Amino acid sequence: MVNIRISVRALVEHILRRGDLSMSFDISSRPYPFNSNRMHQKIQRSRPYPYSTEVPVSYYEENERFALHLQGRIDGLYKFAASTVIEEIKTTSKSLDDFIDESNSLHWAQIKVYAAIYTKVNNLDRITTQLTYGHIETGEIRTYFQEYQSDELEVFFLDLIEKYFQWIKKIEDWHEERNQSISSSNFPFESFRDGQHQMIKDVLSIIEYAEQIIIQAPTGIGKTVAVLYPAINALAAGHIQKIFYLTSRTTGRLIAEKTLAELKESGLRIKYVSLTAKEKICFTPDINCSGDECEFAKGYYNRIMDARESIFFVDAFTTEKIREIASKHRICPFELSFDLALWVECVICDLNYMFNPQVNMRSLIQEKSLDCTFLIDEAHNLVDRSRDMFSAQIKKSQFLELRRRIKNKNSEVYKIAGEINSQLLEIKKALGDENCACEEERPKGLLPLLKRFTSSIERWISSHPGTPLVQQMLDLYFMVNWFLRTSESFDKNYTTCFEKKQHNLRVRLFCIDPADQLREAFERANSVVLFSATITPISYFAQILGFKNTTEYRILPSPFPQKNLCVLVSDSISTLYRYRSQTKEALIQAIGNLIDMKKGNYMVYFPSYEYLRMVYALYQDAFPHHRLLRQTHQMTDEEKREFLKNFSTATSHTLVGFGVMGGIFGEGIDLAGDRLTGAVIVGVGLPGISLERELILRHFSDQQMPGFDYAYRYPGMIRVLQAAGRVIRTENDRGVILLIDRRYSQPRYNSLLPREWRVQRVKDLNQMRQILDEFWSEPYHEI
Repeated sequence: MVNIRISVRALVEHILRRGDLSMSFDISSRPYPFNSNRMHQKIQRSRPYPYSTEVPVSYYEENERFALHLQGRIDGLYKFAASTVIEEIKTTSKSLDDFIDESNSLHWAQIKVYAAIYTKVNNLDRITTQLTYGHIETGEIRTYFQEYQSDELEVFFLDLIEKYFQWIKKIEDWHEERNQSISSSNFPFESFRDGQHQMIKDVLSIIEYAEQIIIQAPTGIGKTVAVLYPAINALAAGHIQKIFYLTSRTTGRLIAEKTLAELKESGLRIKYVSLTAKEKICFTPDINCSGDECEFAKGYYNRIMDARESIFFVDAFTTEKIREIASKHRICPFELSFDLALWVECVICDLNYMFNPQVNMRSLIQEKSLDCTFLIDEAHNLVDRSRDMFSAQIKKSQFLELRRRIKNKNSEVYKIAGEINSQLLEIKKALGDENCACEEERPKGLLPLLKRFTSSIERWISSHPGTPLVQQMLDLYFMVNWFLRTSESFDKNYTTCFEKKQHNLRVRLFCIDPADQLREAFERANSVVLFSATITPISYFAQILGFKNTTEYRILPSPFPQKNLCVLVSDSISTLYRYRSQTKEALIQAIGNLIDMKKGNYMVYFPSYEYLRMVYALYQDAFPHHRLLRQTHQMTDEEKREFLKNFSTATSHTLVGFGVMGGIFGEGIDLAGDRLTGAVIVGVGLPGISLERELILRHFSDQQMPGFDYAYRYPGMIRVLQAAGRVIRTENDRGVILLIDRRYSQPRYNSLLPREWRVQRVKDLNQMRQILDEFWSEPYHEI
């Protein structure tokens, strides 16, 4: 028998929700910790005796195949001798006039389900329901009453249950078909690469026993299939219900999709959805997401039920397929992808969707009580990404620009934006000649103004729907609201940063140490698998990612012949900023001479765009017979594709791509075989000195930890290793890596290089040519 767990709210919304999408101002009815909970509790405290709060209710129903566990919590309950009254409380900043008649049908349906369960369990003939709305700003309260007979409630309730059973039957029929395909399919490749079989066993064990593991596996080992294959088998075994494949780059998503396609070719079937950023999937990105403005938001919930049926005919919900289905049903593709994510077995998405508190994917786990696993690709990126996700900022210029665009100078928003701008101006003046300053407390004087600002925005948008200024208002609203929410979490791991630049001022609540919040995020999954080619030293990641003491670790060796990779270190050239002008000619000669030893395609990686541009211009003159490409700031997707398309195996000349470490071409790209002959890495990849990096250094140094390593050295060397990992991608690859910097001769840097590398130090160009001549003249070594 299949156990199904669902909340009352999720059941009601799945079956009964109708109407438009209203992303723009559903925000006013969502709970926010600094006001909504207080209003909710205030209403409960105001009720006279006898009144019980947060009364749990549950209902169990089974048929020959399913056991349904329905759970919820009644906000308030009166029990009198002659009657019983249950209360549902909703808090909002919308006008309470909006919650009358049909507009609150879902709210009435939710309380009717509570009433049906309560009357059934307690053998009541009738019950009174009390739906209460509280305005979080004005404190106004309105209450509506309905009395129901138990038989009326039972008919309504059982009809909902029957419709849900019909839906679940289709889902479970698919699950049986899926499990059969998994049990009868084989690994999609003829053999396992060295270490790959071990990785598969580790992942399956971790999922089965609901633990955590971090795996360092070399580039080219086949990490994606080595985590997806056992996770899918764990689905069939019943250890989990859903897989979240989390990545930080589009290339990671594409590799996961390709791997699932290969598994399908071997007979294994699984349904997945790839979540794509709104701006990349939306049909009408320049207008507001509301039924008043967008035809794909208008009547969305009236048509989603039909669109949802596509899940029984499609396995791979890629971006293109989602847009196709959404176009057919005239609904929003972005929202459709989230709806499908509730029902498919695998969700492929950016780290942001699961770890960023501003994104509500957490409800996907909480509402359905899922047993799930997180498979986190390129896990080294989670460190800096999490700092960004848990931080918040506002800028003076944003409030000034909003004031300039508001025509009504007497409006509340205009006045409060002016007060905020004035206070930020005072902070900017107080900095004097300094460009930045930090405080270990949150900016308490600013917070009350920001709270007033969000309330004024809510009122303004409610009374000005569809105006051109709405989107700018919303963007700033969400930014300020996140700033306020972050201020509620402000603790010893945060610092307030004030930075001025020309006429602007930025106030940032910077999360220095994300460990506590990441630990909490990991707990939302039964099991967690983090994997990357560059996740050493383990002690650093264990600390910064907040791993449990029981977390397991695995470091896998490269499966490819060591003799197919030549790693050279030129430690006679300094790449320190103050020496770059003096060493640039030697640097150019080292790069050019290495590349001249064998015709092919090469990447040269720099620690910054400034350094890249300086060398690029001189290199063109020194080696005019090399064809050059250069990475630039903010390249479009099409420009990225064109850049990589040049790295073909059919080249008749030498191609040299100039890029930056940690950039779009420094990791996540796959130039297998002869598409990449070698890589030159200039410097040790240290991030530029910044206020945030210096705060990280000081924070961990104060705790007797290696602050410089955490702030600079480890992140820098991860960039180096990721760039170097572009060279050997498969067992058929052969190539060369040249590391240029004096620091590579120091143990604190060279100890971070992979153990399987046979690093050779070169004193001069003649020695480098000799080594490379021998390397390229040797026969290819097979596994």
